[in-house]
Amino acid sequence: MTTQPESELLTHVGPGTPMGALMREYWIPAARSSEVTADGDPVRLMLLGEKLIAFRDSNGKVGVMDHRCPHRCASLFFGRNEGGGIRCVYHGWKFDADGNCTDMANIPPHQDFKQKVHAKAYKVVERAGLIWVYMGTREQAPPMPAIEASLLPADEITILFVQRECNWLQALEGDIDTSHFSHLHVGSVKPEDVRDDNWMKYQVLNRAPEFEVADTDWGTMYCAQRPIEDGQTYWRFAHFGLPFWTWIPQGAFNDRLLARAWVPMDDTHTMFVSMVWNKASRSMPLADGKPIPGATPVLAFQPNSSDWYGRYRPVQNAANDYLIDREAQRNDTIYTGIDYIHMQDQAITESMGDIVDHSFEHLAPSDQMITRTRRRLIMAARALQDKGTVPPGVDDPLMYQRVRSGERVSPLVDWQAAYDEGMKQAVRPVDFQLAAE
Repeated sequence: MTTQPESELLTHVGPGTPMGALMREYWIPAARSSEVTADGDPVRLMLLGEKLIAFRDSNGKVGVMDHRCPHRCASLFFGRNEGGGIRCVYHGWKFDADGNCTDMANIPPHQDFKQKVHAKAYKVVERAGLIWVYMGTREQAPPMPAIEASLLPADEITILFVQRECNWLQALEGDIDTSHFSHLHVGSVKPEDVRDDNWMKYQVLNRAPEFEVADTDWGTMYCAQRPIEDGQTYWRFAHFGLPFWTWIPQGAFNDRLLARAWVPMDDTHTMFVSMVWNKASRSMPLADGKPIPGATPVLAFQPNSSDWYGRYRPVQNAANDYLIDREAQRNDTIYTGIDYIHMQDQAITESMGDIVDHSFEHLAPSDQMITRTRRRLIMAARALQDKGTVPPGVDDPLMYQRVRSGERVSPLVDWQAAYDEGMKQAVRPVDFQLAAE
């Protein structure tokens, strides 16, 4: 059971909190590169409970900084992005993308002290079509993580951002709870509905797999295993990577190249960021070419607005009960009655409340990955707080090259041997060493 102090540690990410300090040790995917244009409008960003703005200057450099002008705390969101920096409209003070004050327009030259004023700005890197931010205290930022999907060219990956209105941990835990797929997503699918060459048949034939869980250098991993015909085993491997990464198992192991981040905006809002290799094999349809019921391929979004929570909000939301179709639920057309697989997850995790009350839980053997991952996070946060121990992966960017998720069938009886064999057969479209440099 997760105690109240542990729950508080896990779920709060603002400045000065142990989990917030842990998060700030890592590079964070914060926005699409396309969200900011040279001399274009600033964008409000909420990250780890901090109100920030992002902008791209005249030379194409991206700045991410506290939205408050260090003069009188007026919001730089209303600033003029011009001539290589953002100018506060209150008194004309101007700042470059690194936060340096370059002009004090309302101060006579002999009283100017711009060299002493610095906006709170964070280090920024662009990679794979994303803006990454380092919010930690190091003078020299750590190396970027060599997460496989993030090393691909931007035109070879599909990126998806979706805002979720709940705590980051309960959002993430939906990705490391594999047994829910056989119920929440394919609960209305019967074995006879699935083609013989589609491994999904094993998930509907046996909706209660056995689990193996282990700590890893990067976080935790699990395997759901189901014995099948001819003495073989159907394996589903997935991972959690510090501080907020997941690799889900739905898809063939050999080319299941993806990464998913559950970035805390604050304690009650999360930005889901997904990167998927375009050349990866896709899940096969069910019998007669039919897709999974409720698996609409495109998610509908509300128009983005400029407020702190105005980006990537789905049309389906709590206010409209996620457009649940009770008739489809009753007649078993869609098990949940909710269309789009991601929104089925979203409805459930948001239904737990802004921050789930862990004291109300009754965790089961199928939740081993949940408990192991919480423990891993708690230990890493406490080690950083109490001993200054650098969290896993911060200084070892190549650690993530050993991570791959997905499904496979194998006669091997040892789950980690089955994983290692799969890794030897995995398609590797990037040179990790070259990319890390």
